[in-house]
Amino acid sequence: MLSFFVSTEGPIKTMMELKVTLDFACCCCSHSVGVTLKCEGENLSTGARIVASVNVPCPTCGTINQLSFTPTGTVHAVAPYHGPRQMPEPSLN
Repeated sequence: MLSFFVSTEGPIKTMMELKVTLDFACCCCSHSVGVTLKCEGENLSTGARIVASVNVPCPTCGTINQLSFTPTGTVHAVAPYHGPRQMPEPSLN
């Protein structure tokens, strides 16, 4: 799907929308998982090498998988997602 957005201020920018279907195995239980994503942005139409990531929970075991993929639908990596760590508070001693 290709969408064009016209700006009334400045040059005309072309944005592209892609629907990407990714199939992968869960990094924890190896269950087959499929997800469809919508990618959009100006650089998709330039042919630039883009790698994106998304967090997808496994419907079987609940593990959150972090996928690295290209908008062409190629999955480059699947790893368990580790959320941001909280900073410890300094003691008042």
